[in-house]
Amino acid sequence: MNYYTVKDMEPKKLAEGVEMRVIPGEKMTMVFFRIEPGIKIPEHAHPHEQVGTVLKGSIELIINDEKRIVNQGDAYHVPSNVIHGGRCLESTAEVLEIFSPPREDYL
Repeated sequence: MNYYTVKDMEPKKLAEGVEMRVIPGEKMTMVFFRIEPGIKIPEHAHPHEQVGTVLKGSIELIINDEKRIVNQGDAYHVPSNVIHGGRCLESTAEVLEIFSPPREDYL
């Protein structure tokens, strides 16, 4: 499949308060996340390089012990194997992230 209508895709539940819509590629994975207010993303690391942007709302991110508020229109980069985590702030956040190599665990 080469074309997607994201709003029509069936969301998958990643965790309580976190939904995702996944677009797989050969060398990357694109994921649209919807995160409810107050939901925490535990600190973790993975071999995938990750870039993201906040499409709606704001989140607090910690990347390698550096904490920042990331607002709508802001972007970020998480290198491979770097510890990161965060939390959604006061309103529902919509976040777009791209991972390389592909996140087969999200399929």
